[in-house]
Amino acid sequence: MSGTDEGRESVDPTHASARVEAADEAGRQGLLFGDDVRSLPADVGFRGPVACSAAGITYRQLDYWARTGLVQPTVRGAAGSGSQRLYGFRDILVLKVIKRLLDTGVSLQNIRTAVEHLRDSGVDDLAQVTLMSDGASVYECRSKDEVIDLVQGGQGVFGIAVGRVWREVEGSLAELPSERLDGTPTTLATEGDELAARRAARATG
Repeated sequence: MSGTDEGRESVDPTHASARVEAADEAGRQGLLFGDDVRSLPADVGFRGPVACSAAGITYRQLDYWARTGLVQPTVRGAAGSGSQRLYGFRDILVLKVIKRLLDTGVSLQNIRTAVEHLRDSGVDDLAQVTLMSDGASVYECRSKDEVIDLVQGGQGVFGIAVGRVWREVEGSLAELPSERLDGTPTTLATEGDELAARRAARATG
Protein backbone atom coordinates (compact mmCIF):
# COMPACT_ATOMS: atom_id res chain seq x y z
CA MET A 1 0.00 0.00 0.00
CA SER A 2 1.43 3.38 -0.98
CA GLY A 3 1.89 6.36 1.30
CA THR A 4 -0.96 8.05 -0.53
CA ASP A 5 -3.24 5.12 0.18
CA GLU A 6 -2.22 5.15 3.83
CA GLY A 7 -3.14 8.83 3.98
CA ARG A 8 -6.55 8.01 2.59
CA GLU A 9 -7.04 5.27 5.18
CA SER A 10 -6.25 7.67 8.04
CA VAL A 11 -8.83 10.34 7.13
CA ASP A 12 -10.38 11.84 10.25
CA PRO A 13 -13.91 10.38 10.45
CA THR A 14 -15.21 13.68 11.85
CA HIS A 15 -13.81 15.52 8.81
CA ALA A 16 -15.30 12.92 6.46
CA SER A 17 -18.69 13.24 8.16
CA ALA A 18 -18.54 17.03 7.82
CA ARG A 19 -17.86 16.70 4.09
CA VAL A 20 -20.85 14.39 3.68
CA GLU A 21 -23.06 16.90 5.50
CA ALA A 22 -21.66 19.71 3.33
CA ALA A 23 -22.31 17.67 0.19
CA ASP A 24 -25.91 17.11 1.34
CA GLU A 25 -26.33 20.85 1.90
CA ALA A 26 -24.92 21.60 -1.56
CA GLY A 27 -27.35 19.08 -3.01
CA ARG A 28 -30.28 20.69 -1.21
CA GLN A 29 -29.34 24.05 -2.70
CA GLY A 30 -29.28 22.48 -6.16
CA LEU A 31 -25.74 23.56 -6.96
CA LEU A 32 -23.65 22.75 -10.02
CA PHE A 33 -26.36 21.19 -12.12
CA GLY A 34 -25.17 19.51 -15.31
CA ASP A 35 -28.38 20.18 -17.24
CA ASP A 36 -28.17 21.46 -20.77
CA VAL A 37 -28.88 25.14 -21.34
CA ARG A 38 -29.30 26.46 -24.82
CA SER A 39 -27.71 29.53 -26.33
CA LEU A 40 -30.08 32.07 -27.82
CA PRO A 41 -29.83 34.52 -30.73
CA ALA A 42 -27.78 37.60 -29.89
CA ASP A 43 -30.08 39.90 -31.87
CA VAL A 44 -33.20 39.14 -29.81
CA GLY A 45 -33.89 41.43 -26.87
CA PHE A 46 -36.45 42.29 -24.22
CA ARG A 47 -37.64 45.74 -23.26
CA GLY A 48 -37.03 47.13 -19.77
CA PRO A 49 -40.38 46.25 -18.16
CA VAL A 50 -40.07 42.62 -19.35
CA ALA A 51 -36.49 42.42 -18.06
CA CYS A 52 -37.65 43.77 -14.68
CA SER A 53 -40.46 41.24 -14.46
CA ALA A 54 -38.20 38.27 -15.26
CA ALA A 55 -35.41 39.39 -12.91
CA GLY A 56 -37.70 40.44 -10.05
CA ILE A 57 -36.35 43.99 -9.81
CA THR A 58 -37.81 47.49 -10.09
CA TYR A 59 -37.46 49.70 -13.14
CA ARG A 60 -35.60 52.20 -10.95
CA GLN A 61 -32.98 49.55 -10.14
CA LEU A 62 -32.73 48.57 -13.80
CA ASP A 63 -32.20 52.18 -14.87
CA TYR A 64 -29.65 52.90 -12.14
CA TRP A 65 -27.63 49.77 -12.88
CA ALA A 66 -27.60 50.63 -16.58
CA ARG A 67 -26.48 54.23 -15.95
CA THR A 68 -23.70 53.13 -13.57
CA GLY A 69 -22.48 50.39 -15.91
CA LEU A 70 -23.38 47.42 -13.68
CA VAL A 71 -25.63 45.81 -16.27
CA GLN A 72 -26.12 47.57 -19.58
CA PRO A 73 -28.36 46.25 -22.38
CA THR A 74 -26.19 44.40 -24.89
CA VAL A 75 -28.75 44.10 -27.69
CA ARG A 76 -29.52 47.80 -27.93
CA GLY A 77 -28.71 50.67 -25.61
CA ALA A 78 -30.69 53.86 -25.18
CA ALA A 79 -29.83 56.14 -28.08
CA GLY A 80 -31.75 59.37 -27.76
CA SER A 81 -35.34 60.28 -27.00
CA GLY A 82 -37.92 57.58 -27.70
CA SER A 83 -35.46 54.74 -28.17
CA GLN A 84 -36.05 51.52 -26.26
CA ARG A 85 -33.28 49.59 -24.51
CA LEU A 86 -33.23 45.91 -25.41
CA TYR A 87 -31.78 43.48 -22.86
CA GLY A 88 -30.41 40.15 -24.02
CA PHE A 89 -31.18 36.87 -22.26
CA ARG A 90 -27.75 36.83 -20.62
CA ASP A 91 -28.25 40.41 -19.36
CA ILE A 92 -31.45 39.33 -17.61
CA LEU A 93 -29.70 36.28 -16.18
CA VAL A 94 -27.09 38.56 -14.58
CA LEU A 95 -29.82 40.90 -13.32
CA LYS A 96 -31.52 37.99 -11.55
CA VAL A 97 -28.23 36.79 -10.05
CA ILE A 98 -27.60 40.32 -8.74
CA LYS A 99 -31.06 40.35 -7.15
CA ARG A 100 -30.32 37.01 -5.44
CA LEU A 101 -27.01 38.35 -4.10
CA LEU A 102 -28.65 41.55 -2.84
CA ASP A 103 -31.20 39.39 -1.01
CA THR A 104 -28.35 37.66 0.87
CA GLY A 105 -27.02 41.03 2.05
CA VAL A 106 -24.00 41.31 -0.27
CA SER A 107 -22.97 44.91 -0.89
CA LEU A 108 -23.41 46.39 -4.35
CA GLN A 109 -19.65 47.00 -4.51
CA ASN A 110 -18.89 43.29 -3.99
CA ILE A 111 -21.61 42.40 -6.48
CA ARG A 112 -19.90 44.57 -9.10
CA THR A 113 -16.75 42.48 -8.61
CA ALA A 114 -18.75 39.26 -8.99
CA VAL A 115 -20.43 40.55 -12.15
CA GLU A 116 -17.03 41.30 -13.68
CA HIS A 117 -16.14 37.63 -13.16
CA LEU A 118 -19.40 36.58 -14.81
CA ARG A 119 -18.65 38.78 -17.80
CA ASP A 120 -15.27 37.09 -18.18
CA SER A 121 -16.96 33.67 -18.35
CA GLY A 122 -18.21 32.24 -21.63
CA VAL A 123 -21.90 31.36 -21.99
CA ASP A 124 -21.18 27.61 -21.79
CA ASP A 125 -19.04 28.05 -18.66
CA LEU A 126 -21.54 30.38 -17.04
CA ALA A 127 -24.16 27.66 -16.78
CA GLN A 128 -21.77 25.51 -14.72
CA VAL A 129 -20.84 28.22 -12.21
CA THR A 130 -22.09 28.31 -8.64
CA LEU A 131 -21.76 31.53 -6.67
CA MET A 132 -21.49 31.15 -2.90
CA SER A 133 -22.02 34.03 -0.51
CA ASP A 134 -21.60 34.50 3.21
CA GLY A 135 -23.49 37.78 3.05
CA ALA A 136 -20.30 39.79 2.61
CA SER A 137 -18.09 38.15 -0.01
CA VAL A 138 -18.90 36.22 -3.17
CA TYR A 139 -17.03 33.05 -4.13
CA GLU A 140 -17.07 31.44 -7.57
CA CYS A 141 -17.08 27.64 -7.62
CA ARG A 142 -16.64 25.44 -10.68
CA SER A 143 -16.52 22.04 -9.01
CA LYS A 144 -18.54 20.26 -6.34
CA ASP A 145 -15.44 19.96 -4.17
CA GLU A 146 -15.06 23.75 -4.09
CA VAL A 147 -18.71 24.13 -3.10
CA ILE A 148 -18.41 21.49 -0.38
CA ASP A 149 -15.26 23.10 1.03
CA LEU A 150 -16.99 26.47 1.33
CA VAL A 151 -20.13 25.02 2.90
CA GLN A 152 -18.06 22.91 5.27
CA GLY A 153 -15.91 25.88 6.29
CA GLY A 154 -18.98 27.92 7.11
CA GLN A 155 -18.02 30.54 4.52
CA GLY A 156 -20.56 29.95 1.77
CA VAL A 157 -23.87 29.86 3.55
CA PHE A 158 -25.95 30.61 0.47
CA GLY A 159 -25.43 29.24 -3.01
CA ILE A 160 -26.66 30.40 -6.40
CA ALA A 161 -26.49 27.82 -9.19
CA VAL A 162 -26.34 30.00 -12.28
CA GLY A 163 -27.56 27.14 -14.47
CA ARG A 164 -30.72 26.87 -12.38
CA VAL A 165 -31.28 30.65 -12.55
CA TRP A 166 -30.81 30.34 -16.32
CA ARG A 167 -33.72 27.90 -16.50
CA GLU A 168 -35.88 30.09 -14.24
CA VAL A 169 -35.29 33.12 -16.47
CA GLU A 170 -35.98 31.03 -19.56
CA GLY A 171 -39.29 29.90 -18.08
CA SER A 172 -40.26 33.45 -17.09
CA LEU A 173 -39.49 34.84 -20.56
CA ALA A 174 -40.88 31.95 -22.63
CA GLU A 175 -44.12 33.63 -23.72
CA LEU A 176 -43.28 37.27 -22.99
CA PRO A 177 -42.79 39.64 -25.93
CA SER A 178 -39.32 40.18 -27.33
CA GLU A 179 -38.09 41.72 -30.53
CA ARG A 180 -35.26 41.53 -33.00
CA LEU A 181 -32.96 44.44 -33.71
CA ASP A 182 -34.95 45.16 -36.87
CA GLY A 183 -38.10 45.55 -34.76
CA THR A 184 -39.67 42.21 -35.68
CA PRO A 185 -41.72 40.90 -32.72
CA THR A 186 -41.00 37.38 -31.50
CA THR A 187 -40.97 35.26 -28.35
CA LEU A 188 -38.37 33.09 -26.66
CA ALA A 189 -40.49 30.00 -27.40
CA THR A 190 -40.48 30.80 -31.12
CA GLU A 191 -36.74 31.45 -31.12
CA GLY A 192 -36.15 28.17 -29.28
CA ASP A 193 -38.17 26.24 -31.86
CA GLU A 194 -36.23 27.83 -34.70
CA LEU A 195 -32.91 27.13 -32.96
CA ALA A 196 -33.86 23.47 -32.42
CA ALA A 197 -34.89 23.16 -36.08
CA ARG A 198 -31.55 24.59 -37.27
CA ARG A 199 -29.61 22.22 -35.01
CA ALA A 200 -31.63 19.25 -36.26
CA ALA A 201 -31.01 20.28 -39.87
CA ARG A 202 -27.25 20.49 -39.24
CA ALA A 203 -27.25 17.09 -37.51
CA THR A 204 -29.02 15.38 -40.42
CA GLY A 205 -27.19 17.35 -43.11
